[in-house]
Amino acid sequence: MSVYDFEVKDSEGNMQSLSQYQDKVLLIVNSATKCGFTPQYNELNEMYNEFHEQGFEILDFPCNQFGGQAPGTTEEITEVCRSKWLVPYTIFDKIDVNGENASPLFEYLKNEQPFTDLKGKGATALKLMLKAKDRHYKDSNDIKWNFTKFLVDRQGNVVRRFEPTEDMGDVKDAVEALL
Repeated sequence: MSVYDFEVKDSEGNMQSLSQYQDKVLLIVNSATKCGFTPQYNELNEMYNEFHEQGFEILDFPCNQFGGQAPGTTEEITEVCRSKWLVPYTIFDKIDVNGENASPLFEYLKNEQPFTDLKGKGATALKLMLKAKDRHYKDSNDIKWNFTKFLVDRQGNVVRRFEPTEDMGDVKDAVEALL
């Protein structure tokens, strides 16, 4: 099994097979338009613009499960992403990434690259917040917050998980190494 075996809804509600991304390096992100990590859109845009011609795609899945920071419809979120953040890559339908209604794609991604720890700028604050809500937060592979990223190689293998606090320079380096 690989990411190519999944179908997801695009921003207009149409089913799309991820097989259309075969032979591409993918960065799959759960995003939010009103999050402290939302400025990562700028770095994601730069990466996309720099590497797209080499076979790089970003698949953006809005998710409102973390602090209600992706309010509105998929259409409204897409409009904000395009107009305010100038997002050039594909935005899919708003989803859940955890719980009983979690996207099967994200269940697969979490199983392929389990949660290990939070590191980088803002990790201490996020750990404290997560621990206050659930002192056992480290014990599950659940997505912990907005802008968790999964890196997929050209064969559809999930090779790395980046937590939202990790340095975007490290994400860029890992993407570039696969291209």
